[in-house]
Amino acid sequence: MEGPDGAGKTTQIEMLREWLKEQEYEVVLTREPGGTRISEEIRRIILNPEYKEMDAMTELLLYTAARAQLVKEVIGPAIESGKAVISDRFLDSTVVYQGIARGLGIERVYEINAHAIGRYMPDVTILLDLSAEEGLRRKKEERELDRMEAEGLRFHRLVAEGYRTLAERSPERIKTVDATLPKEVICGMIKDKVKVCMEVK
Repeated sequence: MEGPDGAGKTTQIEMLREWLKEQEYEVVLTREPGGTRISEEIRRIILNPEYKEMDAMTELLLYTAARAQLVKEVIGPAIESGKAVISDRFLDSTVVYQGIARGLGIERVYEINAHAIGRYMPDVTILLDLSAEEGLRRKKEERELDRMEAEGLRFHRLVAEGYRTLAERSPERIKTVDATLPKEVICGMIKDKVKVCMEVK
C-alpha cells in the first residue's frame, strides 16, 4: 500500500486485512521503515526531526537497510509459508522519496534495493493518489509531523507526482485509486484490484 502522507493507507490496510481473512488467508502486516527490532531502531533515526543534517544518500541506505532486515526476518518467511503480506510502504516509497524528491535517481534506488529485496517484489501495489496539499492538511490535523512529513510543500508535490510517474511506468503492478473518495468506495476498488492478482496467481 503506497501513497503520499495522509492518503489513508492505515485505514485501507486494516480493511483489506479483514477481507483477506474472510477469504481464509493468514495475513501478515508490515510497515516501513520498521517491522523488526532492528528496522524499528533505524526508523527512529530516519524520522527523528532533530536529524535535519541527514544526507540524502544516508537516508536512502538507512531505508534500504531497514527493508533488508524486514525481508529477511518477516516478508520472505511469510511468503514462503503461503501467507498474504500487506506492507504499509515498500520499495516504491524509496524510489519516490529518495530517488525522485531527493534527486538521487530512480535507477540508482532500484539497483541498491535489489540487494535488499531479492525476489520479493509485491504482486500488486495499491497507490492511494492524493494531492500534496490535501495530504499535509490531513497530517497536520492528526499529530506533530515527523522529519519526512515536515518537509516543505515543494518536496511533497514531487512525491505525489513521483508516485504518478511510477504508476505510468509499471501499470501492470501499480494500481491507482483516488484517495479522496469515501473509504468504503476505496476499499471496494482495492478488493477488485487484489482479486485480479489472486486469480492470476
